[in-house]
Amino acid sequence: MVLDPGHNGGNAAHPATINAPVPDGRGGTKPCNTTGTATNAGYAEHSFTWDVALRMRARLTAAGVAVVLTRPNDVGVGPCVDVRGRMGAKVGAAAFVGIHGDGAAPGGRGFHVITSSPAPAGPGVAAASSALARTVRDSMTAVEPVSNYLGSAGLDPRSDLAGLNLNAVPAIYVECGNMRNASDAAWMSSAAGREAIAARLAAGVLRFLRR
Repeated sequence: MVLDPGHNGGNAAHPATINAPVPDGRGGTKPCNTTGTATNAGYAEHSFTWDVALRMRARLTAAGVAVVLTRPNDVGVGPCVDVRGRMGAKVGAAAFVGIHGDGAAPGGRGFHVITSSPAPAGPGVAAASSALARTVRDSMTAVEPVSNYLGSAGLDPRSDLAGLNLNAVPAIYVECGNMRNASDAAWMSSAAGREAIAARLAAGVLRFLRR
């Protein structure tokens, strides 16, 4: 499967690269990438997503799943969202999970799972993506509350995310919490919090793969 740790540590130093337009999967364009958000204390989203991805990879690999990461480290630039979105099909993945942290108003708390809707890849991929989203949502509720500011019951269908629109395999983004909320930020900044998040994400993915 493909794990997509959002953003990258070198993005902020290369604005021309990350602002360049790329296909959005619906006939338009999006910026190649963004810098992501951070907690008020300065813990960056790209660092959070990289750490969680490595922890997830260790758990999934131990369970016999072959894992491909969309980026090799946390100091590079990109890759662009269209490259990330096409990687699942390129490597023949059974699923694609993008890992993110939100940067919403500080009163908002909790995680949510995003799918592409309507899914350009067709109803079969859409149904499988929804199943993956529900399975991961149900697993994550063991350690975090669902979002009180976006989506419904922890699920948020969107049409504007190229990395999901361009996926030809079951695909989700998980906003693991609001990095601008004090409670979420403290949890996501801690090693124990990231380990718990990675464990629940991995458990949800394994349940989906074994269904």
